[in-house]
Amino acid sequence: MTIIISMLRGVNVGGHNKIKMDALRDLYESLGLRDPQTYVQSGNVVFRAETKDLAPLAKRIEDAIERTFGFRPSVVLRTTSELRDAIAKNPFAKRRGMEASRLLVTFLAAVPGPEARDEVLRIKADPEEVRIDGRELYVYFPDGMGRSKVWPAIEKALKKSGTGRNWNTVTKLLEIAERLEASS
Repeated sequence: MTIIISMLRGVNVGGHNKIKMDALRDLYESLGLRDPQTYVQSGNVVFRAETKDLAPLAKRIEDAIERTFGFRPSVVLRTTSELRDAIAKNPFAKRRGMEASRLLVTFLAAVPGPEARDEVLRIKADPEEVRIDGRELYVYFPDGMGRSKVWPAIEKALKKSGTGRNWNTVTKLLEIAERLEASS
């Protein structure tokens, strides 16, 4: 059985695309996904599944959310080992004085093409710092994300193909996944 971390894009943000987490857990159970556990109100679900083929599973979840709640958020899935790798690849990990709440990891549905990657890396980000590694985009916002001028340009270049989580949430999701893995 595979432990999978599911992250929904744009759920419960600014009063839009509302889903109660107990209803989301029920939906995942109705799809045959086992032991769904949610974390915070932004559409994070950790669960067990028989499948290792994540692309069709993401589509099944998106279809079910659309049928049940009337909107279709993008669903990005990672296995426990993929999330562990994303944490290990954090390009800012060894830097002192970084605030975890100001580091955002955007989990992309696919590796960005060379043009999108180059466009993102050409964006003048100062004081923000941007790094891409595979399907993860790491952005450090020293002054906070709310005042960032770089974020809209990044989303435009990537065509909104992912969903972001701050570093505290990323590490908590791994903790939940590892706990679920250990209880198998």
